[in-house]
Amino acid sequence: MSEIDVNQILSQMRALRATAQGQGPEAAAATPGQNFGDLLKQSIDKVNETQTNAGELRDRFVAGDPDVDLTRVMVELQKASLSFEAMTQVRNKLVNAYQDIMNMPI
Repeated sequence: MSEIDVNQILSQMRALRATAQGQGPEAAAATPGQNFGDLLKQSIDKVNETQTNAGELRDRFVAGDPDVDLTRVMVELQKASLSFEAMTQVRNKLVNAYQDIMNMPI
């Protein structure tokens, strides 16, 4: 099994998040007091927000809103789906890491 540098992975995740939010990579550096739990909660809240927005857009399209086109609805629904799948994969990795730690001999 290979060694994983957690700080390197976190910095890559921050850079990807900043890029996705339209910010430059220099904005991705975490503040020294920020903890992992807060980052995880923010990510989950962002996924929830994405899904809520996609659902509202879908409902507006179904209701016949002329300002909403099918292409936009489909793109937003795919974004919501991908963000949820990514969050699920992160959760799975965290659970696996927790189980590995718990199974380590003392």
